[in-house]
Amino acid sequence: MQENEVLIKVEGLSKKFCKDLKTSLWYGVKDLYNSVLRRDSSDSLRKNEFWAVKDISFELRRGECLGLIGHNGAGKSTLLKMLNGLINPDQGKVTIKGRVGALIELGAGFNPILTGRENIYNNGAVLGFSKSEIDSKVEDIIDFAEVREFIDMPVQNYSSGMKVRLGFAIAAQMEPDVLIIDEVLAVGDLAFRMKCYTHLMKVMSKNVAIILVSHSVVDIMRLCSVVATLEKGKSIFQGNVEKGVSIYNNLANKESKDSSIISAKILSDDEENDFYTGDDINFQVDINSEFYIEKARILFHLEYSNIRLSSISSKYSEFNFDIKPGLNSFNFQIKNTPLLVGGYLGRFELYGESLKDYIASANFVSFNIVGPKVDYSGFGICHTIKLEHEFTFI
Repeated sequence: MQENEVLIKVEGLSKKFCKDLKTSLWYGVKDLYNSVLRRDSSDSLRKNEFWAVKDISFELRRGECLGLIGHNGAGKSTLLKMLNGLINPDQGKVTIKGRVGALIELGAGFNPILTGRENIYNNGAVLGFSKSEIDSKVEDIIDFAEVREFIDMPVQNYSSGMKVRLGFAIAAQMEPDVLIIDEVLAVGDLAFRMKCYTHLMKVMSKNVAIILVSHSVVDIMRLCSVVATLEKGKSIFQGNVEKGVSIYNNLANKESKDSSIISAKILSDDEENDFYTGDDINFQVDINSEFYIEKARILFHLEYSNIRLSSISSKYSEFNFDIKPGLNSFNFQIKNTPLLVGGYLGRFELYGESLKDYIASANFVSFNIVGPKVDYSGFGICHTIKLEHEFTFI
C-alpha cells in the first residue's frame, strides 16, 4: 500500500436525466442501441432533458476526506451513485482502486427478510471480503451498531436509526480502501453521530479515502481536508474547506432580488474579505430612504451554517438615530473578532422604533476567518468561537 496513492480519479463525469417518464424510456432505448453500436452519447440535451451532473473532475488520495456540499438538487447524490456504480455516466470516466464501502441511501444493500447478522455477511461479501475476514469483524460491527439485542431479527423490523447504525458499522468497520457516505448519518442520534465521526478520524489515519456528503458544514469542516461545492450539477469550487463553505453559505442568497432600501458592505483591502481571529471587521451600511423614519433601529445578525450565532440591536448600544429622506450612511464594527476558521454571514435589518415596525433588510454580507495566528490543527484552537481561557496548576 502506497501512501499518497490516488484511489479515486474522476474525469469529466456527466449524467443527464429526462423530466418526462415516457420520453425518458424512449431515450433509454435509443441510448442502449447506440451503446451496442459503440456510438458516443451526444453532448447536447434533447427535449425535456437536463444535466444532473456536468463535467465533474477530481482526484482523492489515501488519507484524504472530500466533502461534497451543495443545496438540494445540486447533483450530490447522483454523483455518489455514479461513483458507487449504481448508475452509469453519460460521459466521463471513474477509476477507483481497492474495496469500496458505501452508505448512500437508508437501508440500501440490505435484504429486508434476512437478519442483521446475515446482512453483515452479505454486505461484507459484496465489498470483497472473505468469510474469515468477516468473522473477525462481525462482533465489532454488532457492538458498534448497538443492535446486539436485535441482530438475529429480520432487518425489515428495524427502525430507521437501527438500519443507519448497522449500515454505517458494516461500511466503516470492514475498513475498505474507499468509504462513501451520504447524508443518511443525519438520521442517527447525536451520540451515535459523534461515535461515527471519531471512527472516521481513525480510518482516515489508516489511509482510507473518504467522500462525505452533508448539509452540516460543521461536520464538513471537522472531517474534510478538501471540499467541492456543487450548484446545479456543476462544481463551482474545489479546494480549501473554509472557502468552499463560505461559497456554499452564500448560494441561497445570491439570487435574492430584495427591493429593500438598505445595503451593506465590508470595508477591507482584501477583495476576498479574509480576516484572522482577533481582527476588527468594519461594515458600511447605506440606507436610501424615501421618507423620514423617527427613532430607527438597526439589527445585525451573525450566522454560521444556518445557525444564528449572535444578534445585536443598535438600541442596546444606545445608537439612536432618525433616518432622513435620501442617503444615510453609518459604520458598524466587530471588535477583536472571537470567531475561528470558517465562512460567516452578516445581515442588517432596519426597523422603526418598535420591532413590530419592520421596514427592510439587506442581503447577506460574507466574510471568512482564515485562521487564528496559531497552528489551529490540533495544536491550538479550533471550531467556531475563541474562548478567553487559562490553564493553571493546582
